[in-house]
Amino acid sequence: MAEDTPGRTSTTEAVLFWVLGAAAVIGALGVITARKAVYSAMFLAMTMIILAVFYIAQDALFLGVVQVVVYTGAVMMLFLFVLMLVGVDSSDSLVETIRGQRVAAGVVGVGFGLLLIAGVGNVSVAGFTGLAQANANGNVEGLAALIFVRYLWAFELTSALLITAALGAMVLAHRERFGHRKTQRELAEERFRPGGYPTTLPNPGVFARNNAVDIAARLPDGSPSELSVSPSLEQRTVPVRNGRGGEA
Repeated sequence: MAEDTPGRTSTTEAVLFWVLGAAAVIGALGVITARKAVYSAMFLAMTMIILAVFYIAQDALFLGVVQVVVYTGAVMMLFLFVLMLVGVDSSDSLVETIRGQRVAAGVVGVGFGLLLIAGVGNVSVAGFTGLAQANANGNVEGLAALIFVRYLWAFELTSALLITAALGAMVLAHRERFGHRKTQRELAEERFRPGGYPTTLPNPGVFARNNAVDIAARLPDGSPSELSVSPSLEQRTVPVRNGRGGEA
């Protein structure tokens, strides 16, 4: 745990910081370097959990619990569920929907890094408040005084920024419908037309030698169903044995 004497750090705190700090940096790099969106979300969840451990180690118990319950437990799990339900194709992740967004993200990242360096340097020169003084009336009351009194405008501006980001995400995710929405009757009629499928297609692996999501299901005539495998997966072909034990 951290000591109350300004400018001094215990051995346990130093070991905790360097070990978990390195893991947090690795997780942050994994967020931007992972090829799959699900892996990127998992790296972000790992970084958030490590930050919660840092908060608890600094006697900010309320902030650490909120970090785990709200951000890691609710927000990140929501991200994962959306990614698993909607899916992100590898070709879609390479398309830049907003021109210049990568350059802008790089500039903002460099500016945020300089801001952190300036903040740490200012605290190192001017000194910082000890934990006993910061938590004199309790951790929750001290945190509320900082958010709703000292940094009220910054807190409100951050809230407005998050709301704007949520609205922008909804606008970008919206898909305009240009054609006529087919009714249940029209969909049923299309199934019985030549080339349609009157019944539901089998799941991946059905009637095949392996029950796997990357193996195409086989139709009653023995031909593989290309529609049964997700286009984001590389379809794996498995030889089919005939009734005499040989491979067809």
